[in-house]
Amino acid sequence: MPIVSVSMPADLIDRLDAHAADHDYTGRSEVVRESARTLLGEFEDDRLEGRPLAGVVSVFYEFGSQRVECRVTELRHEYDDVVASNDHGHVGDGCGCPSCDTSRDSESRSEPGYCVDLFVLEGDLETLSAFVGTLRAIEAVDRVDYSLAPLNSIGQLRDG
Repeated sequence: MPIVSVSMPADLIDRLDAHAADHDYTGRSEVVRESARTLLGEFEDDRLEGRPLAGVVSVFYEFGSQRVECRVTELRHEYDDVVASNDHGHVGDGCGCPSCDTSRDSESRSEPGYCVDLFVLEGDLETLSAFVGTLRAIEAVDRVDYSLAPLNSIGQLRDG
């Protein structure tokens, strides 16, 4: 099996090793292989292919990451034809925005503040997959979650 060298922050390596130990993996390579298979297979759902889809995507990144915020905004404009709605907000103790609790000094804050962008999308699987993948590839984005649903199946389970 070929060997691949990957750079990652020390805290991520620690989490990877802890996960491997906690779940009886043979080592971090096995965890990385499983993660890669999961990521690559994520949008290979034949049930979604060729159908109009609606999606909700959430993006988390540390408050004050203006480079990230600018890139997320650029991406929103690049995909303007599929972005039905977009909202930006702040969560966590340390965002420093006026609407948050500013009575606590920064040293007593337990967690950093985060920006959260929420996107409502409408489009095909290939386009929505590209949008999510591009968001995930932005350096310093902490988390991207999404949910997809075929538009022509929404409401089919309701009692008639």
